Amino acid sequence: MEKTTGLQIVQAYMHHIQSNAEEAVRNMLKELSLREGLAEVDTVEASDFLDDGSELFLRLTIDRRDGSAVFDFTGTGPELWGNLNAPRAVTHSAILYSLRCLIDQGIPLNQGCLNPIKVIIEDGSLLAPSENAAVVGGNVLTSQRITDVILKAFRACAASQGCMNNFTFGNDNFGYYETIGGGAGAGPDWHGQSGVHTHMTNTRITDPEILERRYPVMLREFSIRNNSGGSGIYSGGNGLVREVEFLEPLNTAILSERRVHQPYGLNGGEPGRCGRNLFIRNDGSMLHLGGKNEISAEPGDRIRIETPGGGGYGKK
Repeated sequence: MEKTTGLQIVQAYMHHIQSNAEEAVRNMLKELSLREGLAEVDTVEASDFLDDGSELFLRLTIDRRDGSAVFDFTGTGPELWGNLNAPRAVTHSAILYSLRCLIDQGIPLNQGCLNPIKVIIEDGSLLAPSENAAVVGGNVLTSQRITDVILKAFRACAASQGCMNNFTFGNDNFGYYETIGGGAGAGPDWHGQSGVHTHMTNTRITDPEILERRYPVMLREFSIRNNSGGSGIYSGGNGLVREVEFLEPLNTAILSERRVHQPYGLNGGEPGRCGRNLFIRNDGSMLHLGGKNEISAEPGDRIRIETPGGGGYGKK
């Protein structure tokens, strides 16, 4: 395009695309401020928790005069010993994603979306950890909680399952990794979907026939987890049940959240049910794995993963 139209025109189009995105965000913030009955410059607060009790706190200040906003995460818990720390880029990405969801027109993602936004994150918090901090869980789990807090501040919808339900198994010769969907949160005029991935996940799961053909496992159950979504005028979506039997000695692990703190309901809606991870030995005895664990499996052992439901919206 540069060769046919010239660099100046290409750069002008790039500028217009960013300006359009910036204007869309500013207009959305102004409209939301008016709809929620906020003052010209006003602040709302929202918080949620990781299962270890760490708080994610957001103080959102919206200036209706120019359609700008400050996302202040001061008060969020300190850096964690585990791997749920999230680098700053994860928070910026969650903000960008949430803004894009809240805008009711099609715009491409670009820097213009963030031009009206200021982000404040305390150094040493779990959202701005040291360079030596473990962060793998921050990308796949904490990112979900950041999004939950942002959407809660905007009162956009109830919490979705808030987790990827990272499930792995393997041995010295192979490794298998999948993520498992759950319930989506309900909103002002919609029921949450059941058995879906939300927000950060955007992945698909392996077909049962392919799973069993390629790996030494048997899929015992893959079903909707009935009554796991929160009730309300609009109900939260139901989670899933996935039970896998191991046919030879394997190592397996689960990395998950929302096993302690329920996905919140909004505007009087009930929260979704927490998830649950169980290990069933071949003699019938059962172990509760908690949200994060690894274990050696023998032939006939099973793992049962029950994923969280979404929160409901509106009091019945």
